[in-house]
Order: sequence, then C-alpha cells, then structure tokens
Amino acid sequence: RNPEHDPVIRRAYHMKSGMDKEERVRLFTNTVREYRADVTHVTESELPKAIIEICTAEKVKKLAVPSGIDEKWLPEKESGILLLRDEPLHLTNNELDESDAVLTGCFCAVAQTGTIVLNGGSGQGRRKLTLLPDFHICVVLAEQIAGIVPEVFSELDTMMKESSPPVTFISGPSATSDIELDRVEGVHGPRRLHVLVVSM
Repeated sequence: RNPEHDPVIRRAYHMKSGMDKEERVRLFTNTVREYRADVTHVTESELPKAIIEICTAEKVKKLAVPSGIDEKWLPEKESGILLLRDEPLHLTNNELDESDAVLTGCFCAVAQTGTIVLNGGSGQGRRKLTLLPDFHICVVLAEQIAGIVPEVFSELDTMMKESSPPVTFISGPSATSDIELDRVEGVHGPRRLHVLVVSM
C-alpha cells in the first residue's frame, strides 16, 4: 500500500451548528418526539417532583439507578418507589429485568438527530443497566445538547484519548422492523423512553 496513492477526501462539512441554546433545545425536543419518545421540560428544582410524577403515571414501583447518580434527583422513601442501586454490587440480570424503569443522566445529546449519548460515566450506568429495563427515564441538561453530530464527536474524541469506555447512542425507544417492515419496539433495549430536559 502506497499512502501517496490514497484518494484525497474533502471534509468540507459543517463542524459547528451556529445554533444558540434555545434553538438546540427546541430542535432536540422536536426530533426526540418524532422518535415516539416523551419529553418534559423542567427546571432543576422541579426535576425530583417530575421524576416521581412520571413513575406514578407509569406505575413504576422499582427504579434502577446507576452509581454516581445525583442524589437530589431521587424519589424519597415516602414516594413508595423502591430504588434498586447498582452499587456496591451490580444488580443481577434478573433484578434489572424485574425493575420497572431505569433513571440515568447522559454524557451529551445531539439536537440535529435527537440522539442521547451515554459513555458509562458517573450517573449514566454500565451498558446493561440501560438496555435491560423496559423503560428509560433520561435526564438531559440543556447545556449538554450540541447542535450537530460533528460537535459531539469532537467531545468524544477528547474523551477517548483519555479512556476507551463503551459508548451508546440512543435515538428514541429501541425499535426495529421485520422483513415485512412491521415496526417492533423493545427488541434490543428499552421499549419506552422519557427524556427530561433540564434548564439550569
């Protein structure tokens, strides 16, 4: 192989979106909803109450939570919601399967594609934790929403140089189509997704 004969690939695509925060949040919200996911906008102080309301409406009694989750987000014992903590020992597959939902944060998100990115960091959980429960409640801070995909890959590139965690891209509830193009949800991940967009 002679590198001198490699074709020149022009990379003239946009690297920055130019959208302000309000535009990014609005586009992200609309795109996520197109994927049949629910989106709720809350302030930081409203977040714990919103999580309890979602759990109550969806009859969530057992809520799995990752290590490093912000304790201020979590429902209190009086709510009647049992917290299944993935620490100090990991929850078993059966425990995750029997949970009603999982609550996590995220690494970042993309407005253009309505995608949420998890890298297994603090408050996000290991991959199994976010794939086995049938319902995923994900907290996305408005400041975490990038405009377009190249902006996110720039952040991931910096992170991957320091460590190499598995990265998960979530664009709506898990779904696929069979050979007759009938949509089937929940095949390889949560069947339902509720995104809480938090303005600080």
